[in-house]
Amino acid sequence: MLKNLETLPDVVKKRVLGYVEEMLSIQGDKIISVALYGSAVGKDFSKKASDINIAIIFSELGFSDLKKSQKLISNGLKKRIPAPLFLTKPYIESSTDVFPIEFLEMKENHITIYGDDILSEIEVSKENLRLECESQIKGKLIRIRQAYLSMVGKKRGIENLLKESLNSLIPVFKGLLRLKGITLPSGKEEILRETAETFGYDSDVFVKIFQDRQNDKRIAGMDVEIFFEMYLNQLQGLAGSINEI
Repeated sequence: MLKNLETLPDVVKKRVLGYVEEMLSIQGDKIISVALYGSAVGKDFSKKASDINIAIIFSELGFSDLKKSQKLISNGLKKRIPAPLFLTKPYIESSTDVFPIEFLEMKENHITIYGDDILSEIEVSKENLRLECESQIKGKLIRIRQAYLSMVGKKRGIENLLKESLNSLIPVFKGLLRLKGITLPSGKEEILRETAETFGYDSDVFVKIFQDRQNDKRIAGMDVEIFFEMYLNQLQGLAGSINEI
């Protein structure tokens, strides 16, 4: 029996209801929990842009379980349901040191629609969280510099790089705020503003890139390379600030 569906946006409920019921039919008693996580369960859900992320937790998991789910998962991709995370409880318990940001995001932003609420039981150490925040931001700096060089001045490509890079860093920024003991704002734009204020940077750079991604505002009509330089400087500053936490 599925539960908590009334808390989901109507479009999300419509897409996942049959999908999850069919997955339960395929996998049977092996599934002990199904949870939706990410923007599909938050105030930033966009029918146009948001994926519907699902974590499915098994009592045991083998290759045959992957194989018999392939057709359903292929059909789900057409409805903006990415391939779900197939997990087991022992895997989660032994992996929070490696993926603290990812598991904290799931813990704090999910709705369990079947079985036990296993994601709420996750525990993460602050030191592991700090290390992944540092790794993610410093790694992002290397990758966006490399990506910029490969674009040879293509404005649209640089704009897309800014939007996707910043969006992928929002969970990291939330991790930084957690390390500072700050209560997380509920929306992504507010998280960007809070991060900039907490670490002493200009929030306009982050906010305008985010608004461009949400509404295609073309970064308020400004030169995209000027924005890229400002964004790069902000990330370099944040990378240095992490060592002081």
